[in-house]
Amino acid sequence: MNQPSQSVAEGATRRQFLQTSTALAAGAAVAGLARPGYTQESNTLKVALVGCGGRGTGAAAQALSTPGPVKLVAMADVFEARLERSHKNLSERLADKMDVPAERRFTGLDAYRHAIEAVGPGGVVLFATAPAFRPQHFEYAVQRGCHCFVEKSFAVDGPGIRRFLQAGELAKQKNLKVAGGLMCRHNSPLEAAIQQIHDGLIGDVITCWAYRMHGPVGMSARQPGQSELAHQIANYSNFTWLNGSFIVDWLIHNIDVCCWVKNTWPESVQGMGGRQVRKDPDQLFDHYAAEYSFPDGTRLFAQGRHITKCFDFFGSVIHGTKGCAVLGEGIPKPRLFKGHKPLPENLLWQYKGTESDPYQNEHNLFFDAIRTDKPYNEAERCAKSCLTAICGRIACETGSVVTYEQALNSQVSLAPGLDQLTMDAPAPVRADASGQYPIAMPGTQTVPRI
Repeated sequence: MNQPSQSVAEGATRRQFLQTSTALAAGAAVAGLARPGYTQESNTLKVALVGCGGRGTGAAAQALSTPGPVKLVAMADVFEARLERSHKNLSERLADKMDVPAERRFTGLDAYRHAIEAVGPGGVVLFATAPAFRPQHFEYAVQRGCHCFVEKSFAVDGPGIRRFLQAGELAKQKNLKVAGGLMCRHNSPLEAAIQQIHDGLIGDVITCWAYRMHGPVGMSARQPGQSELAHQIANYSNFTWLNGSFIVDWLIHNIDVCCWVKNTWPESVQGMGGRQVRKDPDQLFDHYAAEYSFPDGTRLFAQGRHITKCFDFFGSVIHGTKGCAVLGEGIPKPRLFKGHKPLPENLLWQYKGTESDPYQNEHNLFFDAIRTDKPYNEAERCAKSCLTAICGRIACETGSVVTYEQALNSQVSLAPGLDQLTMDAPAPVRADASGQYPIAMPGTQTVPRI
């Protein structure tokens, strides 16, 4: 291949899963009364942040930078030190938007409940914890009548996806707005590039290539006195039960971009992966290669690697019958070319409009929908993208061909009993006597087949 240029309810079938979401519940304003979940444009929106790491702090800053009055009134995290760092950071940057006294800073695994209750019905909750917790947190917020921003990834297994989908449907019925953290969907240059592809500029799309290849994923050492569970949560990117694997939580953006280009979802996937170089005591494969098949027979190839001193590329490459495109997360200036060599002399199109921050855009759109009562619910699309990545993880870890229907209906939970988990409980996975954690072994029964 030429080197890219850097210039649902349980039991649902795949057909049901791919159907268009049901229409938003009826109940428009009658006799001057707005629907439930509606917020006047001039009202101050109360916001809670659940998950106070770097991404959560960034999401809170973006939420507080949207047009209209808004206040951060509650924060929650498993770790007090991380919460306090986030609070300090936001207070220094956005002091006039902060109203989070000590009594509304909650810690522990049940902290999310207190933060959600602090904003109350009609409030906004931002979720940026480890992905394993996303379905239960999202579900609780919707049950309490809150609008939700849910960072990727959205679940780590089939049961989690079904729970997330059910909460998303309930949000529609309650007229609650839901935004998902696949910010590439709100990146103006990328939107324009994909529109050009949909308009036929490079012909019919025949292959899509999603890449995330760079240096190793870091890991912090276990701190003195830190429990095994706390250590794993603090390093959630390193444990499959928490983040769903590298292909799910890191490669999801470009997998989503390729599915957006195709305007559909794959029906099956086969793949391979392993742990060739990595020595850190965790569960990560250091390379993944997943080949997806779309309903029309065309393919998506997703390649992830985090090994030093190797060829690095972060983006997506699209091949059509008349040309190709280089775009996606990691490619700030998407370009379309004639033929299949992305060379300057073959350039067909590049974005010339005004650029903007997609992270800010996703919050601007979300908060505008809340204030103006526009339909806004990205839950189903986000779940489909996440399930695509989960299918890839299962295929690579087991060596099996995996279909959407199998993954969606799977009963295998990576962390059963998560709702009852407490900080003094044993971690769902444990190291052996030599300090090594269980690693998936394709072709064996080391991991469940589906």
